[in-house]
Amino acid sequence: MKHLRNIWRIAKRECKILRKNPIYGFCMILFPLLALFFFTSLMNAGLPTDMPVGVVDLDNTSTSRSIVRRLDAFQSSKVVAHYPSVAEARQAIQDNEIYAFLYIPNGTTDALLSSRRPKISYYYNMASIMSGALLMKDMKVISNLGSAAVGQATMRAKGYTPEQIKAFLQPISIDLHQIANPWTNYNLYLSTVFVPGVMMLFMFLISAYSLGMELKFGRSKEWIAKADGNIVVAILGKFLPQALVFLTLIFFYEFYIYYVLHFPHVGGWGSIVLLALLEVFASIGFGIFAFGLMPSLRMSMSICSLWAVLSFSLAGSAFPVMGMDTPIQALTWLFPLRHYYMLYQITVFNGYPLIDAWFHFVALVGFTLLPWLVIRKIKNAMLTYVYIP
Repeated sequence: MKHLRNIWRIAKRECKILRKNPIYGFCMILFPLLALFFFTSLMNAGLPTDMPVGVVDLDNTSTSRSIVRRLDAFQSSKVVAHYPSVAEARQAIQDNEIYAFLYIPNGTTDALLSSRRPKISYYYNMASIMSGALLMKDMKVISNLGSAAVGQATMRAKGYTPEQIKAFLQPISIDLHQIANPWTNYNLYLSTVFVPGVMMLFMFLISAYSLGMELKFGRSKEWIAKADGNIVVAILGKFLPQALVFLTLIFFYEFYIYYVLHFPHVGGWGSIVLLALLEVFASIGFGIFAFGLMPSLRMSMSICSLWAVLSFSLAGSAFPVMGMDTPIQALTWLFPLRHYYMLYQITVFNGYPLIDAWFHFVALVGFTLLPWLVIRKIKNAMLTYVYIP
C-alpha cells in the first residue's frame, strides 16, 4: 500500500507538470491529432485520381483520337494537354506539368489496319513511384486495347464469332483476388503505419524529455525522495499519467479509423486493444531506455528522433523488408514500429491468431521491459548528475 500511495503522489505531481508545461499538450495531444487527420484526409480517396497526362498524337486519325479518349476515361489519368513533339512533352514532364505522356507516331492507324505492328510509346516519371506505376499501367492497357480494337473489327468482318474473337484476343483470362484490401486503397496501407509511427515518435521524445527535465530544473532528487528512494516506484508514478493520455489518444485513433472511416479490422477488438497497449508501453519503454543509455536531455532525444525516423523506412510498409539487403533486414528487428506493423498486419488486418505473430508480440513486450536494463543508471543520474546544456 505504501508503494501505491507513493505512485499516486508522484502521478499527481506529474499531472501538475503536464498542465504547466505547454510542450506536453502540443506533443501529446495536438500534434498527434493533426498527424491523424492530415494523413487520413490526404489519402481519403484511396487512390490518386485524374493525374495529368499529355499526348503527342502525330497520327491524328479517328483511331488515335479514340485511344486518347479511352486513356482520358481511366480513373487515374486525365489528358490535360496535346503537344506537337516529344521534346515539348518531355520538357513538360521535367517542369512537373504532367506525370506522363503517350506518343502515337504518324502512320499508326495504317500500320494497324495492315497488321504491320506499329509502335506506340509512353513515357512516365518514376520520381514518384505511386503516380509512375499507376500511369504506366493505364498507358500499357490502352496500348493493348488499341490493337485489340482493330483486330476485333477485322475478325468481325471475316465472320468470326464473339467467342472466337475473345479466345484470340485474350487467350488467358486473369481472375484477380486482392486479399484484405480489394479496393487497392492506399489509405488502408499507409495511414495505419504512418499515423502510429508519428505517435510513437512523440512517445519516444516525451518519455526522454520528461526525464531530462527533472535534471534540467533540479527536481530529480525531490522526485526520487517522493518514492522513498525506489526508482521503480518513481518511474511508474511519473509515466502513469503519460501512459493514460497516450492510450486515450491511441484508442481515439483506432475508433476513428475503424468506426468513422471503416477501415477493415478482421481480427476484432481484442487484437486492436492489445496492439494499442503494446504500442504505448513499448514506446515509453524505449524512450526511458534511450535516456538510461545517455542520461542527457539532448543526446537521449536525438537517439529517439533518429530511431523514430528510421522506423518509417524499416517498418516494411513502403518497401518490403525481404527486398532489403541482409544486414538491413537484421536491423529491422530493432525498431518497435516494425513489430507493431507486422502484428497489425497479421492479427488485425488479416485476422490470423496471435500465435502466428508471437515473435513480434514478444519483441514489443521486450521493448516495454528495456528500462530494467538501465534503471540503476537512471537513479544514479538523478541523484548525482549535474545538468549540462
